[in-house]
Amino acid sequence: MGKLLAIDGLNIVRRVYEANVEPDSSAKAESALRHSIASFKKLLAMHQPTHVLPAFDFGGHTWRHDLYPQYREKREAMPDVLRERLPDFYVQLATLGLKVVSVPEVEADDVIATAVMRWLAEGRGDAVVASTDKDLHVLIAHGAVLWDHFKSEWHDSKWVEDKFGVPPEKLTDLLALMGDVSDSIPGVSKVGVKTAAKLLQSYGDIDRIMAGAGILKDSLGERLRKDSAQLAVSRKLVELKSDVRMGVTWNMLAFDAMQTT
Repeated sequence: MGKLLAIDGLNIVRRVYEANVEPDSSAKAESALRHSIASFKKLLAMHQPTHVLPAFDFGGHTWRHDLYPQYREKREAMPDVLRERLPDFYVQLATLGLKVVSVPEVEADDVIATAVMRWLAEGRGDAVVASTDKDLHVLIAHGAVLWDHFKSEWHDSKWVEDKFGVPPEKLTDLLALMGDVSDSIPGVSKVGVKTAAKLLQSYGDIDRIMAGAGILKDSLGERLRKDSAQLAVSRKLVELKSDVRMGVTWNMLAFDAMQTT
């Protein structure tokens, strides 16, 4: 059996870059990418995958902007000094035997979700996702596990329940209810992770929550009714696509560990 290692590329690069508190500069970008290459090598050595998907955001307009023009409008853009060096970084990854996948109009999360769900559905073996992105934790419900490279810890179903109060299969609904300030996803006003988890524990899913919202006479019921339209949009925004045309085959993602030695 094989093992797919899906790496959320910018999750590593941006976090490494931002860990350095120095002002933006070419030297800072070069240092971050040098350390990022070391991180990739460490991931490969630790997980010993048969296939590797290094997924990177293409950048710019996505299908989520078509659905909600305000999507990510307040997110700080990637520094130019870092973005300009990404093509050279991709070349360095190629020397490790890795095929970078970056698809216009979709995000790396969608690429990873498509690949992981397809890999598991085809019964090809284990799937490991290297990322700290909360959205990707829904893939645990499909049989994947997540690896937090920065904390060196595994995230499984128990981790998700301890962290969010719901199992992985309910995580998308929870994220829709609470919204996401960093991505400008509205959710329901004044609903945080604890309230969202309690609603899902009581009702099961968003459809049942909204079906019961009409009989809730408190302020929460009022907010659910008032924000029903934006909740519906938020639900679509947080849901990962699983039908991305990635432009690669499994053979193209096959990894030979001897290339990194």
